[in-house]
Amino acid sequence: MLADGNPLVLSAMSEAFERHPRFSLVATSATAEGFLGTVMRVPVKIGVIDWNLPVLGGEKLVEVLRAQENAPRLVVYGRDGNDVPRKAMAAGAAAFAPRSAPIETLIQTCLDVAAGKMVFPFLDVRQLRDDPIASLSRKERGLLEALATGLTNRELATRQGISTNTVKFHLSNIFDKLSVKNRAQAIAYFYSARSRSDDG
Repeated sequence: MLADGNPLVLSAMSEAFERHPRFSLVATSATAEGFLGTVMRVPVKIGVIDWNLPVLGGEKLVEVLRAQENAPRLVVYGRDGNDVPRKAMAAGAAAFAPRSAPIETLIQTCLDVAAGKMVFPFLDVRQLRDDPIASLSRKERGLLEALATGLTNRELATRQGISTNTVKFHLSNIFDKLSVKNRAQAIAYFYSARSRSDDG
């Protein structure tokens, strides 16, 4: 079963799965509630869901289904980055497939899940420790370190060879992952984490 809030994506996915000899498409839905309602009534082995599904959202849907007996194994089809693969795994999904990859990647991921595998291509399992700094990408860690030296966005952009808008985008992701609201809190977090690792 497929669920995606974007009708074009849903239509393209439906076509690809209907053409594939190993799959039979049970149903499609544009909302998390529609998906949930169907899988409660009809046996579904594998579900592909958009992480940003209206209204309930992908994360909540995965958590709700995880508690159900005979629930489908879920593949989260989302944008890579923003920590979605880690969140999907933590919620109980079986796999993550990036929207940026060709549809064949999604189909192969579903085949792997049908064979009992878990597929999280962007996730370094060593980063699943409790330290949120470990969830930052190498570029984000570099930016955080540079930020901690007191550089402005423009200086960060020059040093990294990227635009100030890209710096803002990365900083927003960093704040999100560290659960902080601004630069000052991010810098304080960086130094307290570093002193903890020095003590350890």
